[in-house]
Amino acid sequence: MRTIIHVDLDAFFCAIEEQRDPSLHGKAFAVGAQPNQRGVVASCSYPARHHGVRSAMAMARALSLCPQLIIVPSRHAAYRAASAQVMALLHSVTPQVEQISIDEAFLDVSALLPEDAEPEAAYRLAQHCQQRIKRELQLSCSVGVASNKMVAKIATDYGKANAGKKNSPQAICVVPPGEEAAFLAPLPTSALWGVGPKTEAALARLGLNTIGDLARHPPEDLLRRFGQHGYDLSQHARGIDKRPIVTFREVKSVSSETTFVHDVTDWDQLHDTLRELVDDVVHRLQRHQLQGSTVKLKLRWPDFTTPTRQMTLPAPTDETGALLGAATSILQQLWIEGTPVRLLGVGVTGLSSREQLSLWDAPKKAEEHAKTPAREAASSDAPPASEPAVADSPEWQKHQEKQQKLQHVLELLHKRFGPSLVQRGCRNKTIHIERFDND
Repeated sequence: MRTIIHVDLDAFFCAIEEQRDPSLHGKAFAVGAQPNQRGVVASCSYPARHHGVRSAMAMARALSLCPQLIIVPSRHAAYRAASAQVMALLHSVTPQVEQISIDEAFLDVSALLPEDAEPEAAYRLAQHCQQRIKRELQLSCSVGVASNKMVAKIATDYGKANAGKKNSPQAICVVPPGEEAAFLAPLPTSALWGVGPKTEAALARLGLNTIGDLARHPPEDLLRRFGQHGYDLSQHARGIDKRPIVTFREVKSVSSETTFVHDVTDWDQLHDTLRELVDDVVHRLQRHQLQGSTVKLKLRWPDFTTPTRQMTLPAPTDETGALLGAATSILQQLWIEGTPVRLLGVGVTGLSSREQLSLWDAPKKAEEHAKTPAREAASSDAPPASEPAVADSPEWQKHQEKQQKLQHVLELLHKRFGPSLVQRGCRNKTIHIERFDND
């Protein structure tokens, strides 16, 4: 029998901000941008939650619910650093750790407990993890323990919800082996993974309002109505989840996006922002020694319609010019001159590892990189499209070699001095890119 522990840091972003500024403790505050910057609540303190404030809520709405709400700017670098410390601590307990977000992880502690261990032993181990995180990192967390990942996660949520009106739940909930279905039965179907508002409504139309209702329903009917998802729901409702702990996840995409403070209708501003976003993507690709072959662009209009387009390159690359060229070409196709843009995003998929280049030597695969198409529009500020460059010309090969060397030098400088020391030229003085991380 497996024993899985789910660890969820309580109001993580807010906890880090309280460490920075202890005067915030016990006050209603939210982490995010100001309402006039179209801010969204990235995290909120428990006193703020008592007023109805929630993560992902528009900051303007949060202020209407809690007029005394204090707004604290996000500091994602600090959150990532603290998250790394927590994960390192969990890895000191067991190597079987699966991080599922910046503030959540599963641990398979089966090997640390006797085969016939009582639930109390699992509770003590969960409490040990919780107390170490509190003592060594001054962070509160809630913990769920069960025989599988799904039930452990739901146990954490259940413990938090029933912890009462505390400043931090610091909850522990253990579901003994064999009692998974009984634990889940009275809970609403929305507590299950994979049950969103649409699925919940569809189940309710069948008279299935609780997980117990779902468990008693014939699995054949759920399979007929919902396909494989229906079968999975039937299994989960019975407390069955055979998924193993995944200690390594392959990065499948790298992306960056920004929501403008005011809708943008100017090509120059859109293109300059696109440069900044591509630079951010390239920096992270190179930090992880990756390159990509498909560029994806996303726009959002004022009515929240969000069209996307993508372009696949002949060969993978991590070179700014090639990626910006493809992104610029897509933007020219997707954007109609004068149309207001609320959000702009760019991403790279089709990832593969890249070879580390020496500082001054030409890339070993320069000829392959040279075949990557690029439009002159990548270095032009004007919206009209232009003819593709000749990819196999000697001039283009030299250009690609120079770009590879330049990118590698920039990467070395960024690693040593930070990404703000040296940047590529851009018409706008400053463009702020805000990342949103779920709490």
